[in-house]
Amino acid sequence: MRSCLFISVCLAVSAGLTIADEPRPIDTSRGDKMIAEYFRVETDRLRNACLAEIESAEDWQQNKQRYRSELLEMLGLDPLPEKTDLQAVVTGKVEHDEFSVENVQFQSRPGLYVTGNLYVPKKVDERLPAILYVCGHGAVKKDGISYGNKTHYHHHGAWFARNGYVCLTIDTLQMGEIEGVHHGTYNHNRWWWLNRGYTSAGVEAWNCVRALDYLETRPEVDASRFGVTGRSGGGAYSWWIAAIDERIKCAVPVAGITDLQNHVVDGCVEGHCDCMYMVNTYQWDYAKVAALVSPRPLLISNTDTDRIFPLDGVVRTFESVRRIYTLLGAADKVALNITAGGHKDTQELQVHAFRWFNQHLKKDDSLIEKTAVKFFEPEQLKVFKELPADEINTKIDETFVAQATCELPATDAAWAEQRDGWRATLQEKSFAGWPQKNQFGDSREVFNVVNDGVRFRAIDFTSQEAIELRLYIVERAELEKRDLVVLNVLDDKSWIEFLAATRVAFEKQLDGETLPDANKELFEQTKQMLNSFAWTMAYIAPRGIGPTAWDQSGKKQTQHQRRFYLLGQSLDGMRAWDVRRAAQTLRAAEGFADVPLWLQSQRQMAGVTLYASLFEPEITRLDLHDLPASHRDGPFFLNVTRFLDMPQAVAMAAERSRVALYSDTPDAWEYPMQVGKVLGWDAKQLQIRQPIAETLQGD
Repeated sequence: MRSCLFISVCLAVSAGLTIADEPRPIDTSRGDKMIAEYFRVETDRLRNACLAEIESAEDWQQNKQRYRSELLEMLGLDPLPEKTDLQAVVTGKVEHDEFSVENVQFQSRPGLYVTGNLYVPKKVDERLPAILYVCGHGAVKKDGISYGNKTHYHHHGAWFARNGYVCLTIDTLQMGEIEGVHHGTYNHNRWWWLNRGYTSAGVEAWNCVRALDYLETRPEVDASRFGVTGRSGGGAYSWWIAAIDERIKCAVPVAGITDLQNHVVDGCVEGHCDCMYMVNTYQWDYAKVAALVSPRPLLISNTDTDRIFPLDGVVRTFESVRRIYTLLGAADKVALNITAGGHKDTQELQVHAFRWFNQHLKKDDSLIEKTAVKFFEPEQLKVFKELPADEINTKIDETFVAQATCELPATDAAWAEQRDGWRATLQEKSFAGWPQKNQFGDSREVFNVVNDGVRFRAIDFTSQEAIELRLYIVERAELEKRDLVVLNVLDDKSWIEFLAATRVAFEKQLDGETLPDANKELFEQTKQMLNSFAWTMAYIAPRGIGPTAWDQSGKKQTQHQRRFYLLGQSLDGMRAWDVRRAAQTLRAAEGFADVPLWLQSQRQMAGVTLYASLFEPEITRLDLHDLPASHRDGPFFLNVTRFLDMPQAVAMAAERSRVALYSDTPDAWEYPMQVGKVLGWDAKQLQIRQPIAETLQGD
């Protein structure tokens, strides 16, 4: 159809009239200020909501199990994996006068190996309390060989054993003898982890669960007296296992938790890897994790000048959890230990932790006479001579959380049930960060000017608190009755193309933007289209693009995306909300209420637009160019591929709106085409077309 092609030529891919994709210095001061305020507002909202419904011990008892289930889900552990045979093997043993060390490996899942050292006192007259020691980020490598961070922290295990405990010190996924990955979003651009509902924190939590299972098999161990501790990353893992597994009877997380204020607003997220965070589907602040340890003995331990676990956030977290302990009549079971120093493994922290365990696992308040000393070389504590060929540690992110397998519906009723379930699940699990209501003021027209027969308007509107966006409208100057309006959702590239065409006639109205060279040919094509058809073109650049672009450095782009993630959102998910609000604003503008509305976008932003359309009424048509065939390539929404992938979303959209996909991979869209056959769609409801550039070459 000539008209549809013409829209796409002029407004989607510029008919092959390319703009150089070179880095452009832009003024990001407005965007930086906006996004900082947004993160502050959203952090305040989550902090105020955290545990607000708990006013009595009865409230806690009624909600505790739901909270634990939510945390398990956010760690990728719902449903809990099968507890398969550990296949535990002791590969070596090291002797000390007071204790022995067994070099141990077990499989927390088939092929998911955990390496560790088990410290056992020489004198065992009765079953002993056991400490699970989980390691922070202390890599030990020689000549390219990893000995595991268990060797860095081995003095802790030795100290516990010298003082009458069995201690199992286990390696982490990233810094174990088999080196997996913690830093998926931090520096590997594995944003698809968000889609999968995967976090390396979940693997660490599960390995801790299975470590307790292993300790239960040991004849030296009293399984009714398990404790857990660790510092930094190990502090975080102490929280995970203590919160989800009540076999832990006493916990001392060291430098492993603070609140969202520190992480998101104060920037501590920039110093932490993904293993520190659950997928925050239910929008928790971290006091709720801490509260799940109650009423079991809990010592929160930290230093006073720790730059990545600042004292103010640690104190706020402690005060929140102490309130829960007090409601439960267990105020004496929670304490805060602060010692001098930075982010460092100090003797002072160790002494307080040890006394806490003695008091609550041994009923012993005697002085600590033996100190933590390193006795061994890393080679003595190594488990594997050769790494196992069947290990899945290095690719566990691909399988740890089960992904959806979507069957074609056999009937209209089956499709309706599936579709409605997906839509409800998306709202709850992927887009919980969307505002519950539109409680914002009226939009405001910024300018309305005519030049060279073209009317150019701008409307500012509030997408959500702190997010102010601008909607641009272009149409023939004397247009009286519109046949349709096309809302173009712009990414970084198409924003530059929009500026290049628009500045030809409206440079003054674009004051403040960093403008590319004018593209007169593209402007003339647009003008010709507007003169030929009673169409209006509207443009929206969602947050972080164009007028609201923030710091363009790779580091800040990454860390801002991670901030969204910590808030139980994703940047793409909130951009979908921006598209919804732009559509609502456009419909509310004078003369647009009853005009058919089309949405159009490209690349990853086409996926954002697709999902926005699922939650807005009466979208007549979608034109989606180069839409990724899978969420693996974006857009990135929390948990989405646990339930569906892009072809299923296209099927949902095509039932509501006509959809034109411009794609060079038509086979990728077999699922929605088959759904169309089940539902009896006509041929125009879903069309797979060649990309515009290829179509033009063919002409």
